[in-house]
Amino acid sequence: MKCTNRLMKQRIITILTVVTLSVTGCGSTGYDMAYELNSDVSSYQMMNISNKETAEPFAADLCVASKDIKMSGVNLSDIGSAALFDTKNLETLYAYNVNEQLHPASLTKVMTALVAMKYGSMDQTLTASQNVIITESGAQLCGLKPGDQMTLDQALHILLLYSANDVAVLIAEGVAGSVEEFVTLMNEEAMDIGATNCHFTNPNGLTEEGHYVTTYDLYLIFQEALKYDLFNEIIQMTSYNTVYKDSNGNEKSIEMETTNLFLKGVYDMPANVTVIGGKTGTTNAAGHCLILLSRSSNGTPYISVIMKDTSKDELYTDMSTLLGSIN
Repeated sequence: MKCTNRLMKQRIITILTVVTLSVTGCGSTGYDMAYELNSDVSSYQMMNISNKETAEPFAADLCVASKDIKMSGVNLSDIGSAALFDTKNLETLYAYNVNEQLHPASLTKVMTALVAMKYGSMDQTLTASQNVIITESGAQLCGLKPGDQMTLDQALHILLLYSANDVAVLIAEGVAGSVEEFVTLMNEEAMDIGATNCHFTNPNGLTEEGHYVTTYDLYLIFQEALKYDLFNEIIQMTSYNTVYKDSNGNEKSIEMETTNLFLKGVYDMPANVTVIGGKTGTTNAAGHCLILLSRSSNGTPYISVIMKDTSKDELYTDMSTLLGSIN
């Protein structure tokens, strides 16, 4: 954007009095500015102000949505929130309540995986503590026992493919030393990528007060996770089997299928759209949730999100309607 009026110039000069000026080796000037939640200008990196009078926005390479955006033939009002993002052309094609703070259920595990991939080592061995024993009714579990051991790579496959809540605890404690420290990393990472309307209190998405995410923040988190090859590989898988060890060193085998019912073929993909992969989530508080990476027939990638749908059937029907609107 061009800053041509006197007021904007004065505002920029005022901002620069509180930021650090640094000179790069190639002779250009950069300005470091802290990201602040309540500042309408902290999302911008000031560049060459004195010469070009330009500013590069924080969201220069992102889809943006500040209000509802409608599409012909798409009416998803009987849900909590939904969005469709064209990540090639950086367009938000559909948006409904995208900044509403909602329970994310197991969509939380996208952030768990992101933090684990960033801070952990795939070949490190994780050992289950007593905290993997989860008694909440209906919680998805792979049956870990205290003392069980597996690598982070194995754990991430089980986390994303089967959505096991006990494995999320295993990962958190193995990567950060405790669930509390891991959750701190989750919130810090969310802030770093601009997902500022969410807050995490656990690594698995089981319902807790103060644990919430917006659809737009999920888009940001999911897109960041897609930068990792392992994440892309896992979310496309339909099944996984592996062998890990119990506390006595005995081998334990586990086989599982994806919770993504598009990939399993339970629900048909929309015409001219291929669902690559994604993450599911369901709790009583969150309803039925789904985030997907898809591609149109011409190869354009899309990220789609639906939160708090009323049933599994409605979730996949609504997602088909959303993806089916792609031209």
